[in-house]
Amino acid sequence: MKRITVLGATGSIGRNTLDLVAHDPQGFEVVALTGGGNITLLAEQARRFRPEIAVTAHPDRLHELRAALQGTGIAAAAGEAAICEAAARPADCVMSAIIGFAGLAPGLAALRQGTTLALANKESLVCAGPLLLREAARHGARVLPVDSEHSAVFQALVGEEMSAVERVVITASGGALRDWPAERLSQATPEEAGAHPNWDMGQRITIDSASLFNKAMEIIETHEFFGIAPDRIEVLIHPESLIHALVGFVDGALMAHVGPPDMRHAIGYALNWPERRHLPVERLDLASVGQMTFRAPDEMRWPALRLARAVMAEGGLSGAVFNAAKEAALDAFLDRRIGFQDMAGLVETVLDEMSDIRLELDPFDLDNIRETDRRARLCTVEAATRLSV
Repeated sequence: MKRITVLGATGSIGRNTLDLVAHDPQGFEVVALTGGGNITLLAEQARRFRPEIAVTAHPDRLHELRAALQGTGIAAAAGEAAICEAAARPADCVMSAIIGFAGLAPGLAALRQGTTLALANKESLVCAGPLLLREAARHGARVLPVDSEHSAVFQALVGEEMSAVERVVITASGGALRDWPAERLSQATPEEAGAHPNWDMGQRITIDSASLFNKAMEIIETHEFFGIAPDRIEVLIHPESLIHALVGFVDGALMAHVGPPDMRHAIGYALNWPERRHLPVERLDLASVGQMTFRAPDEMRWPALRLARAVMAEGGLSGAVFNAAKEAALDAFLDRRIGFQDMAGLVETVLDEMSDIRLELDPFDLDNIRETDRRARLCTVEAATRLSV
């Protein structure tokens, strides 16, 4: 039986993780659960899965969580330090499903205990890939990818030598606005950008899918996690979302990972690794699928891809600037202070204005990454204010 902790249990990845745990009650024991402001759901999950502790990110909601867990014997806590403490509890696997920069510190806390980190938090590798992987190596821990694209690459590489890899192709659905005329994109609302045709995800990542900022993040993740040179990472628009990634080898062969658009596959692979176990996911009927389509992305329509390559070329703390600006720009779009297409321009402005943040900063540690994140968010808010005036 594996002991697991779920960070971000009330989000989409966290809920899907616990769904798999519920399907295999003899295979898993839950150590800790953390969540955000959905106290009702967090308490329901805790009562069902009986962890040692449940933690909310919001200290002002702790009294609600304690009241909801009264009489259960389950401890309740709140705040960033408490989430890091939960992540550091002895476990076989920690699912890192917290959205945003907030997921970095708990992930590091888990790795420093030598725990396997199932990583669904893109921001950890984008902001701090070298730090995260260095800490894993230092403490004998392992990082397993949970993003569907990186899980697909990881699986395609089983039994292969990295020296035989010529290229990696990650696919993108194109998101909710993929078939809109370019001239309409500036008028897209958060509701329209947040209605994904294939995947059931949270609002923020669904809008990131429409802007391809999520794919931009995944390009950087691919570079950091697998050590693939940026010029050997390709993106392909694949509206059906059935092929999640392809690995091309020096002999010209392409190894594709094919499966339904269901995050439980990538989650289950990480939870059960190094084994494969039965998962309650759809089995594809390729005859009924009929055909799959592909097209190259238009970087004029999706400038986030170009920005990701600029970030990889600069290196250092530019990933932290990129992520913070992307998150703050999305906040401004959700608040209707800027338009859909303004997000990429805003991120590019902040990358230019903070170009003094270079890889020479020493040490490349959590404190410097936090400070860069703070400064980039402030810079983005100021730039968004100028844009909306």
